[in-house]
Amino acid sequence: MKRDGGEERQVKIRVQVVDRNQMVLRSVDVERLIEEDHPARSIWEFVGRQNLEGFYRKIKTVEGGLGRSPWDPRMMITLWVYALSEGVGSAREIERLCEYKPAYQWITGMEVVNHHSLSDFRVENGDALHRLFIEVLAALQSEGLVTMKRVTQDGTKIEAVASKSSFRREGRLKELLKVAAKQVAELEQPEEGQATSERARQAKKRAARERQERLEAALDELEKVRASKSGQEEKDNARASMTDPQARIMKQSNGGYSPSYNVQLTTDTEEKIIVSVRVSQSGNDYNELVPSIEQAQQNTGRSPEQVLVDGGYVSIANVRRMHESDREMIGPLPDNAAKTAGFVHIKPFDPAFHADQFSYDPDLNQYTCPLGETLRYVGQQTSGADIWYRYKSNPKICAVCVSQKQCCGNNKSGTRFVKRKGERLPVMAQFEQRMATDEAKEIYKQRGPVAEFPNLWIKEKFGARRFRLRGLAKVGIEALWLCLTYNIVQWIRISSKPALPITP
Repeated sequence: MKRDGGEERQVKIRVQVVDRNQMVLRSVDVERLIEEDHPARSIWEFVGRQNLEGFYRKIKTVEGGLGRSPWDPRMMITLWVYALSEGVGSAREIERLCEYKPAYQWITGMEVVNHHSLSDFRVENGDALHRLFIEVLAALQSEGLVTMKRVTQDGTKIEAVASKSSFRREGRLKELLKVAAKQVAELEQPEEGQATSERARQAKKRAARERQERLEAALDELEKVRASKSGQEEKDNARASMTDPQARIMKQSNGGYSPSYNVQLTTDTEEKIIVSVRVSQSGNDYNELVPSIEQAQQNTGRSPEQVLVDGGYVSIANVRRMHESDREMIGPLPDNAAKTAGFVHIKPFDPAFHADQFSYDPDLNQYTCPLGETLRYVGQQTSGADIWYRYKSNPKICAVCVSQKQCCGNNKSGTRFVKRKGERLPVMAQFEQRMATDEAKEIYKQRGPVAEFPNLWIKEKFGARRFRLRGLAKVGIEALWLCLTYNIVQWIRISSKPALPITP
């Protein structure tokens, strides 16, 4: 309010109005969308220095020819690596971020990449991706970040797309397959008087065929699951997933069970770089060590001198294979007492005829039963990490023995066997002797910080707690993308460290 000549005059203030209902056309300096030290620039430069021939080989369009130019593989790789490093694993989400996020706009040059193109690029370049993974390892080796002197092996369970409720027994799968086949047959017939567009009809047909194919694959996988079971009851109750047939129910770190895949990572201890990644359907790690280490050797061209493992990999077969290949295996000593706890005698022997009642003659290498009959040496067998010697009675004598039932119990052959524990397997004795030293114990302490580091980084920073793709092959490609991203991110992290001052 303002006075003018003794009179009051009403004054209305004025401010700049925020108008969001408008379109603005302005120039954008794409190069200045992100700062000079932005990770996207580092990824772009690092990827550009690698041999990407495998990605470009599939491109059919040429200068002056017809057809739309495909996206540059270098840009697509950079886009996927950067997105995964930011915890974005969805192609649709990447497409959305390309519309307004500066880093994504810088990578694409202000273009928006369709999610179909992103999805197809992710799964259709498996061989080229594996080659790129090896190229990156070679680059890291040249900088001294990978030495292969010492590696760790560890497995982590990552959940599959399938849910627990998608698992069905054989009978139910066959019923659903009949329904799916009927739907496919009905959709093959031309529709009359329907307002559905041809595009929508083709989409329905494609979805029905895919469902039928998944159910057929589930029945095939069911046979593999059944073959892995021991008891008849377990075989009868075997189930497979309708949505991701190759997924398996596995125990998680939290103690629960869920459909998952077993991701095996081999990590170099120098700078915690992943040198091998494999995806398995096995719920345990015993059989995953040797193929993983051999793949690491193929990827780097070097065989590791030492392999650090946890108790899940310690077995006689693994110790022997590592010994034969001149690789020292460092791991915890097996708890044989815990593994044999709770074991009982199956045969109902009379206490008077227990094995400790048989006397052994080391000169003749034979046993004598409580009634004075001889059990002669018949051979040896390996049980656990020990060699056992077996002794057998004369079946003709046992057949007329009055105490046969009390001595031989439910043995159908009517013959008595006694086992004598011998020496440890030489390779296992050497392993146990080595692990008892202070040096080996100190080396083993490195396993946890190195082996768990990439697992936590991939799960926590990348958010990869569940796969987005289905099937063992595609899940393997997805895991390879994650590990490639991890290695590039580690290179950026290590390269950005300030140099330590040189002390005189």
